[in-house]
Amino acid sequence: MTTLRRRPRIWLRVLLTLLLLIVAVVAGVGWYGYQLTRPAAGSHAYTLEVKPGDTLPAVARHLQDQQVVQSADALRAIMRVRGTAGQLREGLYTLPARLDAFQVAERLAQPPRPRVVSVTIPEGKRLKDLPAIFKAARLGDPSTLPRALQDAQRSRYARGNLEGFLFPATYPFRPEATNAEIVQALVDRMQQEFTPERVAAARKLGLDVRGWVTLASMVQAEAANSAEMPLIAGIFLNRLQDGIALGSDPTVAYGLGKELNELDRSAGDFTKDTPYSTYTRQGLPAGPINNPGEAALLSVLKPTRLLASGKPALYFVHGTDGQIHANATYAAHLRDVARYR
Repeated sequence: MTTLRRRPRIWLRVLLTLLLLIVAVVAGVGWYGYQLTRPAAGSHAYTLEVKPGDTLPAVARHLQDQQVVQSADALRAIMRVRGTAGQLREGLYTLPARLDAFQVAERLAQPPRPRVVSVTIPEGKRLKDLPAIFKAARLGDPSTLPRALQDAQRSRYARGNLEGFLFPATYPFRPEATNAEIVQALVDRMQQEFTPERVAAARKLGLDVRGWVTLASMVQAEAANSAEMPLIAGIFLNRLQDGIALGSDPTVAYGLGKELNELDRSAGDFTKDTPYSTYTRQGLPAGPINNPGEAALLSVLKPTRLLASGKPALYFVHGTDGQIHANATYAAHLRDVARYR
């Protein structure tokens, strides 16, 4: 009888021991799992950039290396269980500090911000200036971009190169943008300026699109600000109408491959003949001398051609007083040159 009473107690002890072991194992796994999903010890705000071709395992490992999550495997497991492992997309993900693995997984399942590099092309920049701008922004291939900018076939109005037909503006590009994509974006944006109404307005002035852009580039180079542009455009249009040489210094500089401040009258720069010199040749130069902005383009279509006296404006000078002085006669122009320069 004594032996029979003791056996149930032995089995009870064994059962209790097994239960305790199971509880310990489960608790241990739970504790270990918690450690893997809690915020990393060195957690900090981080912007994750997912590039084309990046995979979830590689991204998870990167986040572990950056101490954003404790375990790459835990992050992957969470996203697989949730069914969001395939939602990782190219772009930028903002990850605040102290996120646990579940919160990181939730962020990675949301749409990212686009990966873009913004680059600004200032108004009036020459074609030769653009490669340095894109190189500074780390966009395109700097070794071949100059050649891409020579591809006049990208614009129906360009000849020889794309000077004048690359619209100055701020552009958002993907970091992997090719030279062809960069150039085409600038050309396409300029094309938007050539609306049927504007082209018709230019034709009424006796200008085709190329002539319109060429004159606008001269206005862009001559004007100290956009407020002056309609007057300068009007003066050039009046001179074209009267058969007077345009006499624009920036066209001389462009034809000689110089900057405006490098012109040297004593060296005969203004008497050297080039297809762009408006001192040695009548009419417009051979083509645009820079890439004009919208204000310059519109100033040609809406010029100020008359002075307050009602006489046609034919001459102008920028004075040391910071003002532009326009005249209808050469004699009055010379007086202003003597007075304000």
